[in-house]
Amino acid sequence: MTIVDTPERRQLRELTRTFVTREVLPYLDDWERAGEVPRELHATAAKLGLLGIGFPESVGGSGGNLLDSIVVTEEIIRSGGSSGLIAALFTHGIALPHMVASGNVDLIDRYVRPTLAGTMIGALAITEPDGGSDVAAIRTHARRDGDHYVVNGSKTYITSGLRADFVTTAVCTDFPGSGELSLLVIEKGWPGFTVGRRLEKLGWHCSDTAELSFVDVRVPVTNRIGPEDTGFLAIMQHFAAERLSLATQAYATAQRCVELATRWCRDRSTFGRPLASRQLVRHRLAELHTRAEAARVYVHEVAARVAAGEPVVTEVAMAKNVAVAACDHVVDAALQLHGGFGYLRDAEVERHYRDARILGIGGGTTEIMNEIIAKGMGL
Repeated sequence: MTIVDTPERRQLRELTRTFVTREVLPYLDDWERAGEVPRELHATAAKLGLLGIGFPESVGGSGGNLLDSIVVTEEIIRSGGSSGLIAALFTHGIALPHMVASGNVDLIDRYVRPTLAGTMIGALAITEPDGGSDVAAIRTHARRDGDHYVVNGSKTYITSGLRADFVTTAVCTDFPGSGELSLLVIEKGWPGFTVGRRLEKLGWHCSDTAELSFVDVRVPVTNRIGPEDTGFLAIMQHFAAERLSLATQAYATAQRCVELATRWCRDRSTFGRPLASRQLVRHRLAELHTRAEAARVYVHEVAARVAAGEPVVTEVAMAKNVAVAACDHVVDAALQLHGGFGYLRDAEVERHYRDARILGIGGGTTEIMNEIIAKGMGL
């Protein structure tokens, strides 16, 4: 029995599997084509306790820790869901932790509890049109004006940006690009806050993505998360959980694609024999299974260390890159094994092939992870 394979977590897996089978699979293709998941799905997941996994009961969550969240993420994909579904349904996993960590009871009551109850949707807005991974260079500016901030700037690639009721927004509270950042909670509908066009993407089709614009938006100082100019540290502190979530999505996608390819190769016959009867195909499947399993084991080991409070920044970066590399290799090979059918929208492996490409970009690119690893090596 591994650290993520306990009786309680096996029950959590079963609950997650049932949720996916009943509430997701019959509708996922429709959501892919619509470009978003319905708000009702959040409420359903909340009633089952899945939406609040990893958040303490004291703030409206279901309890558990990072490892429990990993179990849910893994099982959603292994049961036929997708990383795009994870992005759409669990965006609060990056929108809420800063508020919870601050201990601000007012913000927790107004935003955290309703979100974990499935009645609100939150998003995180960091990336800007003229800057990606360089968080310190954020230019969206917040000028203090009495008991408000006046915010001007723009954000892009914002997951759940179209549906979100509020956005945890990184702003510069000194001169633009100074690195002096704060986090403000900005509500949809406030004057000057505009949600722009829906961004069409290669993958993650059921996860809506948008551009955001702020023109003289007045945000109460009470909507600031933590002290002024502590936003950069807050963002960095919560990157580990986000990166491990993406790593989990990567190895789980790889595992699912191995399962799909194995099933296809057993059922598909060419020249009078099942594909799986050929040594080349069997060995290819064995190699893919090995890569996916090796990534899973390493991500679990690093996640357990993070959950125990160890400062393993380098190892988190390595876990993400190892899992993403495994996923990239496996989804490509799995689609190839499906032949022409794998290229059709009717094939689940086709969706995973598209969805996988973002995993080496989101939460810090593969190149940024390599830079973190190099620094950990003393280079």
